[in-house]
Amino acid sequence: MTAHSQASEDPDRQGFVEGSSLNLSARNYYMNRNRLQQTDDNIEWGQGFLGIFESGYTQGTVGVGVDTHAMLGLKLDGGGGTDSSSILPVSDGNGKAPGSFSTGGATLKMRALETELKAGDLFLNNPVIAGGMSRMLPQTFRGVSLSNHSFDGWLIEGGQASFTKPYNQSGHQRIGTSYGKLAEGDESQHLNWAGVAWSSVPDLTSSLYASELKDVWNQYYYDLDYRYALNERVSLNPGLHYYHTQDTGDALLGTIDNNTYSLHFTVEAGHHSVTAAYQRVNGNTPFDYIAQGDSVYLDNSQQYSDFNGPNERSWKLKYAYDFAGLGIPGLTSAVSYSRGTLDLTKVDPDSRGYASYYNAEGKDAKHWERDLDLRYVVQGGKAKDLSVRLQWASNRGGNGYGALDTDTDEYRVIVDYPLNVF
Repeated sequence: MTAHSQASEDPDRQGFVEGSSLNLSARNYYMNRNRLQQTDDNIEWGQGFLGIFESGYTQGTVGVGVDTHAMLGLKLDGGGGTDSSSILPVSDGNGKAPGSFSTGGATLKMRALETELKAGDLFLNNPVIAGGMSRMLPQTFRGVSLSNHSFDGWLIEGGQASFTKPYNQSGHQRIGTSYGKLAEGDESQHLNWAGVAWSSVPDLTSSLYASELKDVWNQYYYDLDYRYALNERVSLNPGLHYYHTQDTGDALLGTIDNNTYSLHFTVEAGHHSVTAAYQRVNGNTPFDYIAQGDSVYLDNSQQYSDFNGPNERSWKLKYAYDFAGLGIPGLTSAVSYSRGTLDLTKVDPDSRGYASYYNAEGKDAKHWERDLDLRYVVQGGKAKDLSVRLQWASNRGGNGYGALDTDTDEYRVIVDYPLNVF
């Protein structure tokens, strides 16, 4: 779904009613995961609707407002053993997802000077806790957040989230992880985070974040990105992303000592761009992040695989083209090839959360992925901003990689139509 606007980003919007907005979004989503070593594929097709109302702020030193949202997901196809692609709710055992699911939420917000406090159901987006936006409906979190824009070019934020609403479910649950397996009855009570993002110098950005998933891990993140224009047509873009994850408290997933980083270098020339990226996981557990979330700010996180396995080294080559260069504005494309090598023999076979990654035959496990992405956004008329996106990924493994995953071809067709009501 289109990311919702934040009233706090425009300090000139005054008045509870005068500063309010209502945005609607419809997303039609088809996903087909062809598991080559399995009998049944994962195929689902659904229609999602999202409505977000954001009020302005009351007048005065301390402004008060409220945000609300509602979501509805409808099943168009998915069942008979083809469910579990992550578009629709997990079936009740009969192989058929329910015909619909829905949820709603509200957030109370307060603003004073350049500081905003929110409590309730939150749309979050930062390197350590980002709601998943890559499916039919978005993921939300229930908790509190605080952000400050007092200094030009700086964002300071923090908060605590205790529950999450997954993107393919109606109800809330405790926050889990994408790759670790908690023992039955174990759960983390909340996630705390704090961070700062800086963009005071033109073409240079950097951020530093820290988070604690209670009794699971402490996670730290740093990035640096720079864009240098050689001339009017050619620019260079180097960048770094780095995560350190360490177990904490009761260590419900066992011992974690993981350092993961990625480096990229992009050359842009007119409507063309070429990116080379290298990524490294230093640790005997995979690089892990919030379940269903998008808080994996790594260059080699692809459509199907994150290339984040234990001790994994990977590289990627990507080419992108904007068809505005051929007189077709709104049409963009990208094609990439990624390849990774893992050492699964170093994984602790008795790990509380990651034992399934151990494979005595996986010292030199390998896999590769090819990705193709084609997107068109209508530029004008009544259908302005309607977009159609076609995605294809093909992932293949060998040398023991099959213990983690099967060879897979994945196809996605996504149609988005956002509507600004007021």
